[in-house]
Amino acid sequence: MKAILTSFAAMLLLAASAANAAEPKGKAAAPVSAPAAVDSKGSVDLKRAEQIVSGRCFLCHGTEGESASPIFPRLAGQHPEYIAKQLADFQSGRRKGTMNDQAKELTEDEMRALGVFFGQKKPLAYTVREEDLAAVGRYIYHKGNLFSGVAACSSCHGPKGDGTIQLPRLAGQHAAYLEGQLKEFNKRERTNDNAVMHAIASKLTDLEAHAVSVYISGMK
Repeated sequence: MKAILTSFAAMLLLAASAANAAEPKGKAAAPVSAPAAVDSKGSVDLKRAEQIVSGRCFLCHGTEGESASPIFPRLAGQHPEYIAKQLADFQSGRRKGTMNDQAKELTEDEMRALGVFFGQKKPLAYTVREEDLAAVGRYIYHKGNLFSGVAACSSCHGPKGDGTIQLPRLAGQHAAYLEGQLKEFNKRERTNDNAVMHAIASKLTDLEAHAVSVYISGMK
């Protein structure tokens, strides 16, 4: 503060005290290969993706990818390739969590389709109430901490938190979820995308992790 940071890689999307700091505006297994990148204009079965979402994904992530709780990641606007990669990691067991069972029977085509489905949704952001706290987070996000060796999040996720097809979009993500992922990276409980992010998260103080999570949740 795989699905779904070379320096701040996978802070995703990367936990609960930060949830009160923001308010919605409107709303070690062997590496596996992620499903290939897709063209969102016709090479995936979006009807099948919609069936899967309405059958199970919506319970936690919502039909529009806005999630039912701040402990679950918002998927709207996330890079399709990143979502598909996380699903593949959950399926293989490379990433551990409640999603292992949900991803178990998905085909690669379905993973790609789900990535595109959520990636096309419009992402929202939070209105940050704790402006002083967010200011600390803004500094960490854009400048890092030279004294403790924390790299700027923006160096990997971009100045607007847009990420890349390999690194998650962070802008507007639930603060509680982000802070929880940072804690998991720090303790090596996050079992994929860990190498770089452990080095970052282990140097953040509790205040810095909380503050940067709050700041990111308000990014648009």
